[in-house]
Amino acid sequence: MSESHNQQVSDFCLEGRFMDFVIKDGYKLKGLQIWTAEGECYIKLAKHLRFAFDLRLPRGTWLQIVGKKKHQLATGEVTFKAERVMAARQDVANETITQMGIPSPISHPPKPSSITEASAKPSKGKSTILVCQKSDCMKRGGKGVCQALEAALSDRGLEDQVTIKGTGCMKNCKAGPNVVMPDKTRYTRISAAQVSNIMDKHFGDRNTERQLEEVTEVPIPIQSIASGIATR
Repeated sequence: MSESHNQQVSDFCLEGRFMDFVIKDGYKLKGLQIWTAEGECYIKLAKHLRFAFDLRLPRGTWLQIVGKKKHQLATGEVTFKAERVMAARQDVANETITQMGIPSPISHPPKPSSITEASAKPSKGKSTILVCQKSDCMKRGGKGVCQALEAALSDRGLEDQVTIKGTGCMKNCKAGPNVVMPDKTRYTRISAAQVSNIMDKHFGDRNTERQLEEVTEVPIPIQSIASGIATR
């Protein structure tokens, strides 16, 4: 533990249930809301975790979080900053869940594995659109592009089929905003006004198929057909 006149800094390791992401400005991942034995708490994520974190993490997942805890001596405020996030052990989750008073427990927590790797395999049938979140791309209209993508997915009913994931620098800052579609097609200098046409190009067929699936067939009674023939 390190200590100054104003604060104490120490290591921490806690386990709890993931409740929600903390997002700033509509697209910047900042931290996690975690429910522990002591109640709900906010965990700030280190920068290297923010860009690699999978935003599809299911609510209720049991996590083990390791990092630094700061205690402000003057105000008594305690803050947590995560440096590593992993799935919690199954035996710990099963033993403590009934003691924490948390509703809707998970009956089968995930096996121990890192959830912070950007190379994690996406779920079957769900595509991912990558959007650079570095400052250069954001200054060139990246925030508007993110909002336009979210609106386009909602308008086309694709929220359950396609997800938007923020990334670190794509090494093409001067040509931002940078977007990579699920088929690896890269778009540079993209504007919010172009998003609708791009979505139609990549997801038009899928949306059409979905609309066809939702069409309700109206059966025509055989008796009505027969009576129609008889009157001719």
